[in-house]
Amino acid sequence: MNTNQLPKAVQELLENNKKQVTDHQELIRSGGYLPPSEELLIDAIVALSMGKNILLKGPTGAGKTKFAETLSSLFERPMYSVNCSVDLDAESLMGFKTLAYEEEKQTIQFVPGPVTNAMKQGSFLYIDEINMAKPETLPLINGVLDYRRTITNPFTNEIVTAIEGFGVIAAINEGYIGTVPLNEALKNRFIVIDVPYIQGEQLEQLITDSTNLTEKQLISHFVTLSNDLITAVSQGKLSEDAASIRALLDACDLSTYLPPKRAILRSIVDKLEEDREKAFVENLADTLF
Repeated sequence: MNTNQLPKAVQELLENNKKQVTDHQELIRSGGYLPPSEELLIDAIVALSMGKNILLKGPTGAGKTKFAETLSSLFERPMYSVNCSVDLDAESLMGFKTLAYEEEKQTIQFVPGPVTNAMKQGSFLYIDEINMAKPETLPLINGVLDYRRTITNPFTNEIVTAIEGFGVIAAINEGYIGTVPLNEALKNRFIVIDVPYIQGEQLEQLITDSTNLTEKQLISHFVTLSNDLITAVSQGKLSEDAASIRALLDACDLSTYLPPKRAILRSIVDKLEEDREKAFVENLADTLF
């Protein structure tokens, strides 16, 4: 991503907060997110540079994970990931003990988890779908998310304090089955950035950069289809899954070999649960392809 168009003060802030790393460079993620508004990128860079945690809030498929990966790329900072679910526990966050052998003697070793690694290495920690975790699990890392940046590892009793460069990026999909509202104590530890769907010229550029589709007219039709799907979601005619940008990009890729309507069927329509919604999307596709 070209950052030369950002305000000079923000460019300097970013440069001053880039982290020179020699280890785990494979965890510096690739960029590619094109924000619908430059303000989203500026706000995220400023917040992370100031040591704030950011919470990316938006519909499924809007590009929240890609946004987080782009921030990892811009800051040149490795990023460890936690994928939340009802099964998330302390071991998934902090690490676990395991048996090992040293000089033919059996020993117990601790294998650090993503939270421990990110804190000790001054890296980013990405917590995906944070509201999918059980409410009793996340308070474990409250100290990680506030000014203390400290946690007591429950498995080793070690007090872990994050080194410079550590930052937390979380993502949330609201209103989905299995999710729970974040409590105020947790939400107040984040700067919230609303991530809308990418549309128009940004989406056209994203399709060009991220898929194998090169035919301008087809790209234009897919951009129009996306806009129609987003409008239908906002009107309550479709579920958010139908307007997923991720699914649209899959359809664009498939359409380099398949007829566009079949690509849309495989990537978007067949993922929907209700026949009414399936028919609605197929009718939209019929008007464009």
